[in-house]
Amino acid sequence: MNEQTLRPRWIAQRERGQTLAIRLIVWIALSLGRRAARVLLYPICLYFLMFSIGARTASRLYLRRVLGREPRFADLFRHYHTFAATILDRVFFLRGEYDRFEIHVHGDDVVQDAITSGQGCLLVGAHLGSFEVVRAVGLQAAGTRVNIVMYEENARKINSVLTAINPDAVPDVIPLGTVDSMLKVQSALARGELVGMLADRTIGHEGTITCSFLGAPAQLPLGPFRMAAMLGQPVVLMLGLYRGGNRYDIHFERLVDMRELERGQRSRAVDRAIEAYAQRLEHYCRLAPYNWFNFYDYWS
Repeated sequence: MNEQTLRPRWIAQRERGQTLAIRLIVWIALSLGRRAARVLLYPICLYFLMFSIGARTASRLYLRRVLGREPRFADLFRHYHTFAATILDRVFFLRGEYDRFEIHVHGDDVVQDAITSGQGCLLVGAHLGSFEVVRAVGLQAAGTRVNIVMYEENARKINSVLTAINPDAVPDVIPLGTVDSMLKVQSALARGELVGMLADRTIGHEGTITCSFLGAPAQLPLGPFRMAAMLGQPVVLMLGLYRGGNRYDIHFERLVDMRELERGQRSRAVDRAIEAYAQRLEHYCRLAPYNWFNFYDYWS
């Protein structure tokens, strides 16, 4: 693997189309309810599939890799529809309407063990499936405070829309890129709280490592796993996969334990952690291929 420092393409990518789609889906959900909104997802997804050329190209590139064949129009549409369906359902998770859904949690004992220890835990996810179902259901059930580490500038537009749904459901956010980011994470962990972050996109000029993902080299960020090594924390993988209809599968897995590392061991431990993360992401992408929501060329 080779370490590089790159300007991430996803930050520069225009997201006006996605933001417009999210605002539209949220308005329909609040006005008409989930059943009617799900019917209207079909023309909405068709429209964006036809006119969002960059995202459609990225979808095709990804689906070609994960499916092992040339994707058909139906595959592209399903990819868009899965993304839209999770955005729609996020509205109802934020409103606390969990009884609408059939949710299965796998590995919840992993998080519970971390909470019982009183030492907190770092949870890493990805833009794979629904983070909201993990936060609202899987982590809420654990009965402890959850802090979200996120890139505020990129998420501001989307979160401003969703915050209006239920201000009380907004997570505690630790912004990345500030002087005291690490200190805030450390303080939350010291209180025995959970700290979650999505670890599949780079932030600013953050260092990356090249590793194999779906059969080709991809850049994964060093930051989340360097943080775990510096703070001496166990890392748990968290994913909420949409399975169609009203069904979700939440997965928690022990990924790596960074406790009791000597300073000289950190670099290699970080490399191994990222390799393991990439392998598990690939596993879940193949398990639920239409749940990948990075609509840009992930391998360029």
